[in-house]
Amino acid sequence: MLARGPGFSNGHPPRPRRGRPRGLRDSYRGLLQQQEPPSARPCTEFDKAYFHAYSHIGVHEEMIKDHVRTGTYKAAIMQYQNLIEGKVVLDVGCGTGILAIFCAFAGARRVYAVDASEIALQDVNIEENVDVIISEWMGYMLLYETMLPSIIFARDKWLKPGGLILPSHATLYMAPVTHTARYSESIDFWRDVYGIKMSAMLPLAKQSAFEEPCIETITGENILTWPLVVMEVDCYTIIVQELESVTAKYRFSSMLNAPLHGFAFWFDVEFNGPAISPSNNHLQFPSGSLSSDQHSQSSSQSKKRVKSDETIVLSTAPEDAPTHWQQTLLYLYEPIELKQDQIIEGSVTLTQSKENARFLNIHLEYSSGGRSFIKESVMR
Repeated sequence: MLARGPGFSNGHPPRPRRGRPRGLRDSYRGLLQQQEPPSARPCTEFDKAYFHAYSHIGVHEEMIKDHVRTGTYKAAIMQYQNLIEGKVVLDVGCGTGILAIFCAFAGARRVYAVDASEIALQDVNIEENVDVIISEWMGYMLLYETMLPSIIFARDKWLKPGGLILPSHATLYMAPVTHTARYSESIDFWRDVYGIKMSAMLPLAKQSAFEEPCIETITGENILTWPLVVMEVDCYTIIVQELESVTAKYRFSSMLNAPLHGFAFWFDVEFNGPAISPSNNHLQFPSGSLSSDQHSQSSSQSKKRVKSDETIVLSTAPEDAPTHWQQTLLYLYEPIELKQDQIIEGSVTLTQSKENARFLNIHLEYSSGGRSFIKESVMR
């Protein structure tokens, strides 16, 4: 639900320090008139600016016009109409309320549509448990902007046992990429500027272009290997502590002779109902997020999580239809020339920034051809 408003050059969103922060609403303040439990963190000046960003209609227009995003949510709501009809629904971070309206069309008895930004003006007081929680909480690289804790908060405080959460699961992927055109556009330009050698600008150009994560659209042709699962999220069981730091080890084998320019990250979300045991009618939630060791051991590098034919999936993968999330690229300062079957290995760690919990620190270690490197980035 990260979006770009009007007037952004080249279609790319500005960093929050330059103006409107990217991202979603948050339910810690969106669930208005409720006394927050001690575990809910206080609202900071970053939060206030973040919430205010969503008072601009252009942000919501951009998200609603993302047909992949909005159409998938509508399809999921209609698929689970039997669990929504006549029930109480909570839309966390509702924005203009389009998802809440879809739920009303599906026959919901009551819909609480809550938001912390000024786009939603009606304060609410929730004095009952709800049957369904729906939200569009995903950020760039899945975790940026830290809205998932809001869903966990709402789930633990208001969701009835056996309730439905949409979306229910999420998976973050990464893969090495080659992107010669992008590198040339940003760096090689300085080697010959109208016949003038300005190669002294190259270090500054590399830092400026590749210091921070880039939000761009790439294609399957840029991907050098099968992707790795960095983390999996089960919205029915995940706890906040699991989001504070995520580490995954990787070992890729290049399918091509090509320069390695960086790593791409993208995500899928699934819309699954809670599992019910026929024998005792009790909930049997799927297991929670895998630990980093489990990821490295199972290394489901070439396989996505098994899904039934009826599972509705919203994908931001390079080979699928583009969305406003695009993909997140971590570019290297210096490309590495790879041979086919050459190994690239290392680890990636994602942590909440101490500067601002909505920011994402990225620690990337990578080795190939006998050379090892470390790249530190902050998604602001």
